[in-house]
Amino acid sequence: MTESDMTAQDLQAVAQDLQLTRSQLQAVSAQVNEISLTIEALSTQESSRPVFRAVGNLLLEVDDRKALTKELEDSKSTFKSHAGRLAERESALVSQYEQMVKTFEAQ
Repeated sequence: MTESDMTAQDLQAVAQDLQLTRSQLQAVSAQVNEISLTIEALSTQESSRPVFRAVGNLLLEVDDRKALTKELEDSKSTFKSHAGRLAERESALVSQYEQMVKTFEAQ
């Protein structure tokens, strides 16, 4: 798309993409925070007390806390990686949006 072909709709599409990316980033960041809190709670739970995990509509007792902690750490790592990619996309979209606004205003 050349500068002269840009329309308000193009600008709006980038703004919507930016808003969607920010929403996804917020959701993924919330997941990372929730998993972090879960890992912390699991580490402070007395080993004599049972730990349960929700599976569908059931609460099942966890036998292997180390395996659960590893699984949670892996999930956290995956979500953090995804959040990093979303943050990069957000940054690129902000730059694109700002450039488009300047170009649009100059038309």
